[in-house]
Amino acid sequence: MTVFEVWAPRPESVRVEVDGVVHAMTRSPDGWWRARVDAGQGARYGFLLDDDPTVLPDPRSPRQPDGVHARSMVHELDPGVWTDQGWTGRTLAGAVFYELHIGTFTPEGTFDAAIERLDHLVGLGVTVVEVMPVNGFDGTHNWGYDGVLWYTVHEGYGGPDGLQRFVDACHAKGLAVCLDVVYNHLGPSGNYLPRFAPYLSEGRNTWGQSVNLDGPGSDHVRRFVLDNALRWLRDFHIDALRLDAVHALADRTATHLLAELAAETERLSAHVRRPLTLIAESDLNDPKLITPRAAGGYGLDGQWNDDLHHAVHTAVSGERQGYYADFGSLACLAQTLTRGFFHAGTYSSFRGRTHGAPLDRSLVPGFRLVAFTCDHDQVGNRALGDRPSEYLTGGQLAIKAALVLCSAFTPMLFMGEEWGARTPFQFFTSHTDPEIGAATAVGRKAEFAEHGWTADEVPDPQDPATFARSKLDWAERAEPEHARLLACYRALLALRRDHPDLVDPSLRHVRVDFDEHARWIVLHRGSARLVCNLSEDAVTVPITGRSLLYWDPPTLGPTGTTVPAHSFVVLADLPEGER
Repeated sequence: MTVFEVWAPRPESVRVEVDGVVHAMTRSPDGWWRARVDAGQGARYGFLLDDDPTVLPDPRSPRQPDGVHARSMVHELDPGVWTDQGWTGRTLAGAVFYELHIGTFTPEGTFDAAIERLDHLVGLGVTVVEVMPVNGFDGTHNWGYDGVLWYTVHEGYGGPDGLQRFVDACHAKGLAVCLDVVYNHLGPSGNYLPRFAPYLSEGRNTWGQSVNLDGPGSDHVRRFVLDNALRWLRDFHIDALRLDAVHALADRTATHLLAELAAETERLSAHVRRPLTLIAESDLNDPKLITPRAAGGYGLDGQWNDDLHHAVHTAVSGERQGYYADFGSLACLAQTLTRGFFHAGTYSSFRGRTHGAPLDRSLVPGFRLVAFTCDHDQVGNRALGDRPSEYLTGGQLAIKAALVLCSAFTPMLFMGEEWGARTPFQFFTSHTDPEIGAATAVGRKAEFAEHGWTADEVPDPQDPATFARSKLDWAERAEPEHARLLACYRALLALRRDHPDLVDPSLRHVRVDFDEHARWIVLHRGSARLVCNLSEDAVTVPITGRSLLYWDPPTLGPTGTTVPAHSFVVLADLPEGER
């Protein structure tokens, strides 16, 4: 027997259809409907609301074999598949993340194919694999942020069983898994939740109606979100969640959803006896997110640091458009490397207002900020989806990598950046509703037309070729220029792993010297010093030492080090007898 249940206070009647047979359901005072039916694993089912003959999928569907518009399937993971009983997890401190999209990480675009590439990540020095959203969305391919069935796993990737195999394989290789989840909105196609209950509020954010976290009926909606997060962590043995755009979570309750989630995650962590990590994506520069709950914060473990990306990217590339306007100087880069945020109660010209708040470096360790040279947004939300490798030299790419990997922050790589992949990562969708598909394409082109791009230049997200172009070309790694950059990434990660000062989490121990005119910057990390030359000419920096790693060979002198154009060198203290 299986108990079918659904929260649906809006309809007057709810029935469940199981393998073609309709069964009555009983309503409880809180709006939950339940029925016991003789059905087991693999049974297809859905709900009938009032007199509408359309069978709707379960809002908490565990599996959708035929897509988000079709019937759900009764499904439970096979406990016999797990081999990770000895897995003890990974803490955020000392971790190295690697963000990937299952559909474009390999030619096949499946969990099983991704398993075949895990040895590459282990050899690179990665410790956490961060997977872009895999929940149920409309169509065959999508970034994942258009999810409408949060409890299921996209069948094209391998469904829930494929995710289980992937997580188990990662743990066998010593890799933790972080899953990207979206709780601030639902996708435009296949979202039937409002038919059941007040899942959405009247408010709106960038992507559509906001999720109802503080209005009438919100207790059950919050439970829907919390249970979903705990499902990934408990049932799928996921080690961490990356919470998408938490600044778009509209919650005016006394206990914010994020604080509630942190408390419940902490409790589950104690039960499973391994670290469980919550990392927020936020553009607020608000230290409250990663401040302990005992000190009035939300108690999350970490958050992405866009300011560091902007500071590094603009200093190296020279780009200043849009939200890059306030960035670009070495003074800005130095402040971000030492203080975490650039906008910390300072004026943001892009926003036209004061933004952010200072991070208390005596309380917050640097590893709570996740830093990167590029990610899916910073690449995919460019008009052409072009990577930095399209317009920067190998030396410039190496400098960006060195600044992130030698920082006090938790580093994250975006798939393919380690070899300077030349394949783009473009915005792609496959909405089956023609009107939504057309509107998505038109909106995308119009958005970039405002910034000077012609419509013909902007890839059509609905064109299957846009998705195909975004797949990694693993053969690139064998080409000399790509192989050289890959070797540099491996060496930087090995140096970070082997040199204690490079994983020191205290931002108070970080010091930066720079020359704005000569375009050099030195990042001091205890006995290690990263010297970067961002100019097109060789420069002599008034610092010396023993060379540990470089892009192009430096010239070491008694009082200075000459660094070639677009290059870096990591120096260590000279032996006492040579000083």
